[in-house]
Amino acid sequence: MTRLIEPVRTAPAGTRPRGIRSRIGWIFVLLTALAVAAYAAVPYFTASLETLAGSPGLAGDYVDKPPFVQAALYAHIAGGAVALALGALQFWKGLRARAPRVHRWAGRVYLAGVAVGGLAGLVIAPTSSAGYVGFFGFTALAVLWLVTGWRAYRAIRRGEVRSHQAWMIRNYALTYSAVTLRIWLPLLVFAPLLFGQTPDFDNAYAVVPFLAWLPNLVFAEWLIRRRGLPSYRLPV
Repeated sequence: MTRLIEPVRTAPAGTRPRGIRSRIGWIFVLLTALAVAAYAAVPYFTASLETLAGSPGLAGDYVDKPPFVQAALYAHIAGGAVALALGALQFWKGLRARAPRVHRWAGRVYLAGVAVGGLAGLVIAPTSSAGYVGFFGFTALAVLWLVTGWRAYRAIRRGEVRSHQAWMIRNYALTYSAVTLRIWLPLLVFAPLLFGQTPDFDNAYAVVPFLAWLPNLVFAEWLIRRRGLPSYRLPV
């Protein structure tokens, strides 16, 4: 059976120093992840869906859904918030070097958050207000989120540190879609103003189920290659 992708090795790790730009990038990712985790999750655990239904967000779409779907929504929000907040810390080199046990336990909690958030995402994806695009886009995101998390866990259990790092980059790129979704959405909502048209939330939201994570995954693969970690290419 023909393989669609095959692993390749790029330049050895450490040949390109990260430098100040990488630190700034990491700090930006960390701060935006913490901000979105707080902004997106806290309201759902401090007020009811009925109270939040009149505010921007998902509450209005789920206020009349069956209890198990509402429970899955809360599980998705909680798991995603935990993963979003802890994931960026896993890429802090100082934490890995000075407190490896903290790094390992934070990684376990992170992957637990991914598992809870991903499985719950599969439950709520069919109820997306974006219709078929939302269903396929968010289902694909949930499946890839779970698969890359499992691959990262399996790699580190086998002692394959560099492969683990590559899969964690891919996985957190998918986790970070919670941030990029909230960056793309207002841009798409107000983009019609450039053409003298009325802002349209529905059309904007119909695009983000794929746009929120596909560019992230492409960027992650570029970053993996740049760092000399095990990457993938289409066979020539």
